Amino acid sequence: MPSEPSSPDLAHLLSHAERRLGRRLAAVLAEEGCSVEEWRVLSAVADGQGHPMSEIADHALMPAPTLTKLVDRMVAGNLVYRRPDPGDRRRVLLHLTARGRILHQRAAHRVHSDQTRLLDAIGDQGKLAQLLPLLAATVDGLPAVAPSRPHS
Repeated sequence: MPSEPSSPDLAHLLSHAERRLGRRLAAVLAEEGCSVEEWRVLSAVADGQGHPMSEIADHALMPAPTLTKLVDRMVAGNLVYRRPDPGDRRRVLLHLTARGRILHQRAAHRVHSDQTRLLDAIGDQGKLAQLLPLLAATVDGLPAVAPSRPHS
């Protein structure tokens, strides 16, 4: 007798959802000439406060060396600029330029509109209103786990 397929686990479902949402987000942002990674950087610094690269790397889900290369391109594109942290001159804070703020506002409008369309298409707004805080709590509750090393 053939075995029944196992039901997907949480990690599989979240990974599948992330891939689909990531492709959708990339398509929406491409309309503004913006990548998902650039969007995450712009979003991280959109509050105007200036943020250190380590904080932006966490928000953008990128390793620091990759983020540095991306930020270098964004600086060259006049989207962001670096300034020393007035509280700790050894640290650099990243800020939006006027051009970066305009791009962020246009992209944010597109992202918000698309998310609203997506949520409307899925239906049952009550359950979906509970989903984002539940996912955020899940992420916050998961301890970071260092990659395991192979046994010798």
